[in-house]
Amino acid sequence: MKKAFILILSLYAFCANAITLEQVRFHNEASDTTKITEILVAISKQNFDNPNSRINYIAHSFLGKPYVAHTLESEVEMLTVNIDEVDCTTFVETVIALAYTAGEGRSSWRDFIHNLEKIRYRSGRLDGYSSRLHYISDWIIDNNHRGNIKEVSNIFPFYSYQVKTINFMSQNRDKYAALKDSIEFEKIKNIEIGYRNHRFPYIKKSDLRKKEIQTAFRAGDIIALTTRINGLDVSHLGIITLINNIPHLLHASSVKGEVTIENKPLHETLMNSRLNTGVRVIRLNQ
Repeated sequence: MKKAFILILSLYAFCANAITLEQVRFHNEASDTTKITEILVAISKQNFDNPNSRINYIAHSFLGKPYVAHTLESEVEMLTVNIDEVDCTTFVETVIALAYTAGEGRSSWRDFIHNLEKIRYRSGRLDGYSSRLHYISDWIIDNNHRGNIKEVSNIFPFYSYQVKTINFMSQNRDKYAALKDSIEFEKIKNIEIGYRNHRFPYIKKSDLRKKEIQTAFRAGDIIALTTRINGLDVSHLGIITLINNIPHLLHASSVKGEVTIENKPLHETLMNSRLNTGVRVIRLNQ
């Protein structure tokens, strides 16, 4: 009786804090909800023994999906659900939310929406434009604190630290329509204060060719590509897939216009990029 009472209280708390459908913006509500449910049901029929396996499986199901930038932007911040068009960030967030929901043993699109909000927004709650975790360092710290993910960059055989002041958004206000609002602009500036001289672990791209590093990667690892760009910590997100046990980048590519797997191994892909300095590695907990 006591356990049942506790369960009822837990469900009440979930419903009380859950996002409303009025705050959700679908690309196509009927097809989105159907496709999400179909993906979750398909995952439930697989026998995955860890979160990375789920991430890898789901990421491959997005191959060929078109790359479309700025799908999250709107006059009023809403929880955007779009599994037909993705950029590098929405691709990774969508895959994580699907994997997390499946890890809970759930197969409802409503549960997916709850988890997408939990991953995308500060403290797991949508509360305006500035509540979105725009910077990846902020996204990592917030989600790590809540137990959703863990950064594993500093357990790789070779890793370094980078120190950067992260303030790209306030320094480039004209690039963000939402920052025309002085209140949102001040909120973003306040967030950036916490990331002055921010120190974070990463694996240098010159170390990615080392065998010890390559064998430390797991299929389904989430990677954040660190950058030389002033004021910015990370410029791109993707997922590791293994080809002949060599890590390759599976990502939403703006160059190729779709979700794809790079033909060259990860270390070669990054060596050809002047602005990228290396990678951070994140794993899903659930």
